[in-house]
Amino acid sequence: MDEVKALVTDIKSGRLKPIYFLMGEEPYYIDKISDFIETTVLQEHEREFNQMVLYGKDVTIDDITSNAKRFPMMADYQVVIVKEAQELSRSIDKLTAYAEQPQPSTILVVNYKYKKIDKRKKLYQAINKSGVVFESKKLYDNKVPEWIRRVLAGQGYTITPKAAEMLVEYLGTDLSKISNELNKLKILLPEGTQIKPDHIEENIGISKDFNNFELRKAVGMRNSFKAHQIAHYFAENPKDNPIVVTISLLHGFFSQLLHLHGLHDKSPRAVASALRINPYFVNEYISASRNYPMKKVSMVISLLHEYDVKSKGVGAKSVPQDQLLKELLVRIIN
Repeated sequence: MDEVKALVTDIKSGRLKPIYFLMGEEPYYIDKISDFIETTVLQEHEREFNQMVLYGKDVTIDDITSNAKRFPMMADYQVVIVKEAQELSRSIDKLTAYAEQPQPSTILVVNYKYKKIDKRKKLYQAINKSGVVFESKKLYDNKVPEWIRRVLAGQGYTITPKAAEMLVEYLGTDLSKISNELNKLKILLPEGTQIKPDHIEENIGISKDFNNFELRKAVGMRNSFKAHQIAHYFAENPKDNPIVVTISLLHGFFSQLLHLHGLHDKSPRAVASALRINPYFVNEYISASRNYPMKKVSMVISLLHEYDVKSKGVGAKSVPQDQLLKELLVRIIN
């Protein structure tokens, strides 16, 4: 993320701001920037007297500002980090007075996770004028595999498209969880390794053959035998393979097929761009569109809505989840 890189570069170069207000739905970058400031701005011997970590549930805005107004001891700066500041959402506007006249020798870092302040309000305008307001936005599902690739590339690794998709399918879009799993792989695999599905299966425990990614592929090919093999595996491992996740993935897949049918230009490059998918998977989508004409795709999407409701206990309370999935697959493929 270019904005993060620019921020880190400024901090490394000593171009510091008195306030860093880190907010947004994606906690990964909030933690990364906050941790970087915590370990970089002050030297180790300066931290004992000049670095303080506060928690939103334990303090008030007055506590924060009184600490921020202190002067550093035998150092150029003091660092005050407020973690879980979203706990102060009802009173956060009271920080405006300090933000309008911040202490120049204090670096105040506010971690405001899962929320954001209104850009029209005085608080935002005051911080934006004197410091930095950084918004960490959630990545869309289709952007996460590229994020994984970029992170690994910066650390001397590569990853196959399928392996990246497996991680996203299993871990979702939580960048912190994905980063933790990547760190495990980096400990086990030498630099320069291309991470493949086998590595994911052996070291993270995600089956390379029986997962939602492979189920989507089997359904797209109308391979009933393979689809039901995977459904049986899911039935044996229900905690790792909830039906609501499977239905959501299939719904996304058939929604993309509907979009594909509506394209005038169906060249691989145009399809990859329009559907926002890795070019590696384009042939899979084109083949699936041949197996599922537009009318059939529309019918499948209706089916998925029906079974999504059933999976949540509406109209099918006594039907086991694994039986619902098998029934759904029969109706889709046949």
